Amino acid sequence: MSQTNGTPPPLLAVNNVEVIYDHVILVLKGVSLRVPEEGIVALLGANGAGKSTTLKAISGLLRTERGEVTKGTIELRGEPIHRHNPSEVVRRGVVQVMEGRHVFEHLSVEENLLTGAYTRGSGRAVKDDLERVYAYFPRLVDRRGVSAGYISGGEQQMLAIGRALMAHPRVMLLDEPSMGLAPMLVAEIYEIVARLNREEKVAMLLAEQNAAMALRVAQYAYVMENGRVVLDGDRGTISENEDIKEFYLGLSGVGQRRSYRDVKSYRRRKRWLS
Repeated sequence: MSQTNGTPPPLLAVNNVEVIYDHVILVLKGVSLRVPEEGIVALLGANGAGKSTTLKAISGLLRTERGEVTKGTIELRGEPIHRHNPSEVVRRGVVQVMEGRHVFEHLSVEENLLTGAYTRGSGRAVKDDLERVYAYFPRLVDRRGVSAGYISGGEQQMLAIGRALMAHPRVMLLDEPSMGLAPMLVAEIYEIVARLNREEKVAMLLAEQNAAMALRVAQYAYVMENGRVVLDGDRGTISENEDIKEFYLGLSGVGQRRSYRDVKSYRRRKRWLS
């Protein structure tokens, strides 16, 4: 998604970023991507491709895992953010929803939501935001006083997204929001993600293995493998790419779904690696 004359600058820009863990392990190798204002961008790839590391590099959480951005820059509206601590990144409008539905299990649903507004203090506006979150996630209304550890996995994912919304993000980073959920719940959560983007004007960067679901809502996608971006394009281009169909959507060139084992074997004939 290169910027051309007449094209507005991106909201979020990752520019040729390299990430190293423990000073020796090279994980990301020259990753670049763009998220436009009010856009939805998918970051696709298999487990271990580098998607979560990319999101943590953006949110500042990388340093909690002994990782470091050693080359390149990460910019929000042209201002570098990759040297800021996570709380400052949140204040600037970038919030990550972690993989695995991380919630404070001992706190109630409502207390979890209120932690999302910690950078904003308290007051009437926060109470209004609570009601706004409950409007998007009506399942949480009856659970507001229940400890978060006792609600379902789908409700925990809704809670994690709702907590992020309480911070008034410009960009929401969603790490594998479909993981471990039944297909109906995945569809419901993605419908809410699309609504948040449309109604709240929140830009989204979705890291997903579930390429088919991500491409339903994303306007643009990047494909990662082994810490690199190996392919990018708009939704139509990515969806119709034969390699994407075969290796990520599980479809052969004649439209038949291949077995999981066949897809996982890859046969290392991807055109982007030739």
